[in-house]
This record gives sequence, C-alpha cells and structure tokens, in this order.
Amino acid sequence: MSAWIFFLLEWAIRLAMLVVVPFRRTPAAAKGWLLLIFFEPFIGLLTYMLIGRAKLPRWQVQQLAELPKAMASVVERLASHPRVFHPQLSPPLSQAVKLAENLGQSPILGGNSLKMVVDYDALFTELVADIDQATRHVHLLFYIFSDDSATTPVIAALGRAAARGVRCRVLVDAYGSRSGLRALRRKLTTMGVIVHVMLPIRLWPWRKTRLDLRNHRKIAVIDGKIGYTGSQNLVCAEFKRGLAYEDLMVRVAGPVVLELQYIFASDWFLETGEILDGETEFPEPASAGQVAAQALPSGPAFPTQNNQRLLVALVHGAREQLVLTTPYFIPDEPLLQAMQTAVLRGVDVHLVVSRFGDHRLVLLAQESYYEELLEAGIQVHLYDKNFLHAKHMRVDESVAVIGTSNLDIRSFALNAELMLIVYDEGVTSELAAEQQRYFEHASLLDLATWEKRPLYKQLVQNLARLLSPLL
Repeated sequence: MSAWIFFLLEWAIRLAMLVVVPFRRTPAAAKGWLLLIFFEPFIGLLTYMLIGRAKLPRWQVQQLAELPKAMASVVERLASHPRVFHPQLSPPLSQAVKLAENLGQSPILGGNSLKMVVDYDALFTELVADIDQATRHVHLLFYIFSDDSATTPVIAALGRAAARGVRCRVLVDAYGSRSGLRALRRKLTTMGVIVHVMLPIRLWPWRKTRLDLRNHRKIAVIDGKIGYTGSQNLVCAEFKRGLAYEDLMVRVAGPVVLELQYIFASDWFLETGEILDGETEFPEPASAGQVAAQALPSGPAFPTQNNQRLLVALVHGAREQLVLTTPYFIPDEPLLQAMQTAVLRGVDVHLVVSRFGDHRLVLLAQESYYEELLEAGIQVHLYDKNFLHAKHMRVDESVAVIGTSNLDIRSFALNAELMLIVYDEGVTSELAAEQQRYFEHASLLDLATWEKRPLYKQLVQNLARLLSPLL
C-alpha cells in the first residue's frame, strides 16, 4: 500500500468517525473515542467495531425479546404481592423510589430481615451453612468464582447439596471467572451441579459476544427463602498479589429474596432458555422481619442506565448527609454535578475510595476528579487499611443502597449490575457505623496538599481521564 493511499485511508476513517461516534453518545464518551481514532485510526476503528457500542449481539437481543413473556407470571406475582410496602419519605426521595419501581419492575417488599456481612471469610462460612440446610435448590451467580482455599468449602457444600438431590445451578461470567474456569466447571459438573458460563467470548457472526459487556452481579439464593448480594466475589481475598480485598455483603430473608430470584432466573433464561417460574423457585416466603427493600437490576439489557438514574435521583433527594463508597470513581457528568449541587444545598457529602487500586490506569483517571470534588466541598476519604471493594451509598437516615455497581461509566453502561435498596433506619444506622469505621481507617484528603502533587502526576492523571469513557 502506497504512502498516499495509507494517508487518505487514515483521514477517511477520522472524518467518517466524526459523524458516527457522537451519535447518541455523551460528549465525554465521544471525546475519548475520537482521541483514540485520531491518534491511531486503524487500531481505533478496530477497537470501536469490537466494543464501541454498548449494544448486545443480535442473538441476545432476540432472547431478551422473549424474556417478558417467559417471566410474566413472576412479574405479576411480585406486583400484587401482599407485602408491597409504601415508605414514608420526603417528596424527592419518594420520586426516586417510584423511579426504581418503574425502571426494574421491582416493588418495595416489606417483611424482610437483613444482616450485613463485613468480614470477608465470614461470607463463605455463612453461605456454606445455608447451602447445607438447602432442601430444594441453590442458585449462585457471581462475576468471579474461583477454585481456591477460600472457596473450597463452598464447592464442597454444593457437592453435598447435589448429592442430597438439591437442584444446584451456577452462573459465572466468562471473563471474570476465566482463571481455572474449565477445571472448576468440570469439578462442579462431576458433582452434579449445573454450570453455565455467561457471555462467553466468541467472534462467530451467529453467536458473537462482546468482550466488554460483562455480568458483574453477585447473587446467591437458597430455596427462594434466603439470599445474598453485595460486592464480594467467590474468590480468595488476596487473589491479586499485593492487595487484600475488603467487601460488604448482605444476607436477606423474606419476600425480597423473590426479587433476587427473579434476576437470577432472568439471567438463567437468557443463557439457557430454561424458564424458572414455578412454586419451587418462587415459594410464598414467611415474614422474616420488618425491613422493607427492593432489588434493582441494570445493564445493557435495559433501555436506560437504571443504576445511574437511581443514584443521581437519590443524590438529588439527599437533605442532610450523603456517603458514597466505591472502589472505582469515574463518574459521568450528571452524577458529578448532582454531588456538587448537593453540597450547595447544604448536604454533608462524603466519598470513600481506596488510596490504592487494582487497575493502575483506572486509579489515575479516578484521581483526576479529586481536585474538583474538593473544590466543591465534598470530603474525600482515602481508605488505607485494605483495598476497599465495597459498593454502597447512604442517603440521610432513610435509604441505604448496597450492591455490585461501581460509580463509573462501565457499571452504568456496560455491565449487568444489581443494587439492593433498603428503606429502614436500623439498616442505615448500621451502615453509618460501618462507614464511620472507614473514616477512622482513612486519610481525609486536603485540597491544599493535593494541589501540590508533582506536575508530571497531574499530567498523567489528566491523560488517563481523557480515556475514562473507555475504561
């Protein structure tokens, strides 16, 4: 290929993508893609063709079209459940509640109990105990499921349950669980556990799956009566060298477990075509407490970014204090502005993030936001003890949101996520105590000190920020 033809092709790509890239895309996201394409036209074009649009492949879209019909009976039962709860909240928060109901078809259900699991190893102990008590089914959906020293008891408990005749179904993400996945799948299958890999990476035209669209949810449901969700994966806390992960999970019992089950059953149908909607999967649970909660799924399968819209609405609804905890903070413009505006309304806004990260480029992009957060009056806490992987938010003393979603564009637009919204002063008080512990093990970032960081570091952080829509 002559130099002139190569030159003309490069400019043809650049000019064509000026029209294609901004279509239905935020200016920030378009800027990141256009920078890549203008610097490396051929690499940028190939990357864009592979992961440029947060759209599911055609075969998955066709399967999604069948989902409402497949799960219609479950949706009807949830909507007419006798435990549907109407919390007494301020008008802005009430509007956020209504938003969550409309986005995810999940009503608020009362009559639940909720226990926070903040010790990493305690999750495995409690999960094993519940699996050992299972009589009908065990459903696990995790982004990462590894066969290691921490998860060996869970795998053994699944084997014991399957041997008792309990139906054990496991969903794992193809990318998140890629390390040792074949061996783990073989081991579980030999035990009688049914395992399916979500979103396997394929480039076949008739079964294409994109690398960047992942199922990031963490769900466990036992007998339709006990459920778990939160930020923790089924993997050893030190699975990345030099880091010890710290997470927060919740164990719930009561009617809201049916909503976790609905999300699992929907993902199961999308991967297998099997409909799980019977009394075995959706029993009538007895009241287990006084906590009201609802589960909100989000991801590319929905026409809107459910988690982003809910979080922004809740931030706007805060009146006294707002505490956000996340391992990855790369916000879009609406979330960032909502946090800044909350301070101007007199809300005490805190962001808790780790001082160090498990993805260097992501951490650099995250750090580029600290200065404007501090200038707005937002208190930024850098957690020093471990790598804080927990994902939750507390709004005043009214609402707690705990789940799998990070505060970044990837979680908003690309990943299948899950947030549990809890309307209970006891739970929010307990979460506030945990957040206070974070404060005690964190350094409060000071604007004057942060502004003195070396010029080269500021440059690298700002360069990483330009790529934030791609991270």
